[in-house]
Amino acid sequence: MTDENRSAAVQSSPDDSAIRTRNGGGQAGGGAGPASPIAPPPDTRTANATNPHRKNRGPVYAALDLGTNNCRLLIARPHEHGFRVLDGFTRIVRLGEGVSVTGRLGEAAMERTMEALRQCRNKLREHQPARMRLIATEACRAAENGPAFLARVKQELGLELEIVDRRTEAELAVTGCADLIEGAAQGALMFDIGGGSSELAWLDFRGGRPKSQGRMSASIRSWQSLPVGVVSIAEKFGGIDVTPQSFEAMVSFVSEHLRQFRGREKLRQMIGTHPVHLIGTSGTVTTLAGLHLGLERYERQKVDGLWMKRGEVDETMRVLLGMPFERRVGHPCIGRDRADLVLPGCAIFEAIRREWPTERVRVADRGLREGILISLMDADRARTRSTRYPPRRQSNG
Repeated sequence: MTDENRSAAVQSSPDDSAIRTRNGGGQAGGGAGPASPIAPPPDTRTANATNPHRKNRGPVYAALDLGTNNCRLLIARPHEHGFRVLDGFTRIVRLGEGVSVTGRLGEAAMERTMEALRQCRNKLREHQPARMRLIATEACRAAENGPAFLARVKQELGLELEIVDRRTEAELAVTGCADLIEGAAQGALMFDIGGGSSELAWLDFRGGRPKSQGRMSASIRSWQSLPVGVVSIAEKFGGIDVTPQSFEAMVSFVSEHLRQFRGREKLRQMIGTHPVHLIGTSGTVTTLAGLHLGLERYERQKVDGLWMKRGEVDETMRVLLGMPFERRVGHPCIGRDRADLVLPGCAIFEAIRREWPTERVRVADRGLREGILISLMDADRARTRSTRYPPRRQSNG
């Protein structure tokens, strides 16, 4: 694939739902257009949102997540118990392409990313968010020239991105997905399979569950950031022609890293004695869900929040492993830009499932951007409450 084609490839994203609620649902989703999950039509839901004649309906917030594989932007306004999506952008840029080999961001990858960030800059100018947070993750953390690239972004585009540490990345992912954790669960293992790293967080609710979604990260008992993601695994083992043998080699490689997880055995024991489930947020897991459902085009409202049983995951992975590369390219829930990455992602998922076997996994088509928005909005709500109801002064009388 040429760099131009790769830059132009737009992935289906969580922006299909105009309203995100905190109960795992969405409203006013979908939209007409070509039935392609890989290159959906431009998001037109915001045509009225920026009409200058409309009354102000509250502050606008924005979150940008620049990862190893994707550049994602979400712009929203608080709405009841969640938020209303005003605009969104997702593009595969493969910023981290080759970083695991060279230790540096490549010129072509940086140019693809600059073009995507330029479009994000334009959307931010259009919506003028009151508060925003723009983050960069593993590719910029790992690359020797990551900070220099972000300095260029600031100079040329006026966007100031912060490189967040792995703990922050895990906490934001938990915040973004927290409302998909089953109410009866006493624990959950949340995993986010990225392009250059994968985050795991063990949530333990036996001492009580936080009432606020924005405080769910307080229940993290243990977490780990694996230095493996779909891009780095594909570069190490290959992602085009994957045999059962090479797939097992990928799984074994990831499993070596999982053995370092603090509390590994205690989590296994908890799974055996308490209601615990997995919750996965990544293109890998949402792709598996789309395949399982037999979708002819990706539909977020059917995938986000879907429960998959262990046997259903087994069967879907078996089918995917037997699918030649060209069939993966042509599949509406995979496409050319994910065809060489989906099996490396499945290997990471499989290693997690073998290490901590649970009966079910819940699929999340959400993550860091949603976590950022929720954190910003919750912080402002708390600030408003403290201003409205200041602490009473102690009387000396």
